[in-house]
Amino acid sequence: MTNEAQHPAPEHFILHISDTHFVADNVLLHGSVDSDENLRQLFRDFVKAQVKPEAMVFTGDLADTGRPDAYVRLRNIVEPVAEELGAKIIWVMGNHDERAAFRAGLLGSDAGQESVDMVHDVNGLRIIALDSTVPGLHHGEISDEQLEWLANVLATPAPHGTLIALHHPPVPSPLEIMAMVELREQSRFEKVIEGTDVRGILAGHLHYSTFSTFAGVPVSVASATCYTQDLNVPRDTMRGQNGAQAFNLVHLYQDRVLNSVVPIGEFSTVYSVSAEQMAAYQKMSLEDATAAMRADYVPDVEPAPADADFAGTAR
Repeated sequence: MTNEAQHPAPEHFILHISDTHFVADNVLLHGSVDSDENLRQLFRDFVKAQVKPEAMVFTGDLADTGRPDAYVRLRNIVEPVAEELGAKIIWVMGNHDERAAFRAGLLGSDAGQESVDMVHDVNGLRIIALDSTVPGLHHGEISDEQLEWLANVLATPAPHGTLIALHHPPVPSPLEIMAMVELREQSRFEKVIEGTDVRGILAGHLHYSTFSTFAGVPVSVASATCYTQDLNVPRDTMRGQNGAQAFNLVHLYQDRVLNSVVPIGEFSTVYSVSAEQMAAYQKMSLEDATAAMRADYVPDVEPAPADADFAGTAR
């Protein structure tokens, strides 16, 4: 037996971030959350990995009240990192965003209140930014005109398929109250993308990470970078919490899409493996690599006392 990987390297790598909810400068969201600093922390941690995403997709609610200055600060944080990584930035409207300010602040456009729908080519992968917002309201809708436009775009397959990025995810929620703000008439959206080259849907809005399928394709909802929803509450209640913020890594292989959740913040180290050690393990047989890792990383543990509350310690 060998320890060679069964899957090839991914064809595409996308960074999926959602719900930054920037407010006025030097103001805390809901009096306790530093939205700007959370995003800065995300990027400080991410660049340490020394990986290069092809694009960063932000799936909406970028400014909490659509403030023009909030979009300026967001760009000032994101654009230098994107330039350093060589990543394209893809902005998606959310229900807290304001279309005119969004266009002016992030797209350099004065197109006003028209829906913000755009097609991006990322090295053969098509990413469609679809505006699911209803001005002044928090639920989501996709108009007849948008669905017709989307159908026309999807009529021609992209070389590496398509991802659709929108704010309101077409998925159920364990929180009953989320039905008030969900994407309406999802079946109409489903009919447009069935049988097309859509490989996945990226969304936000829920403020927690979740995964499902829709029209036969995977749906990945990225948690918020500002605050998250506590799911350990009665179904008919809500509780926002300043914790569990995260973003997603999206890896596209020839036959599948892999979505991985990455918590924001620094945590204590349990063990670490250097690049040199990893290279050495990969040259060994599975048996030798297993023995070497056990010797390096599994400590000797004293047997538990006979009167302990548990049977023993796993090795």
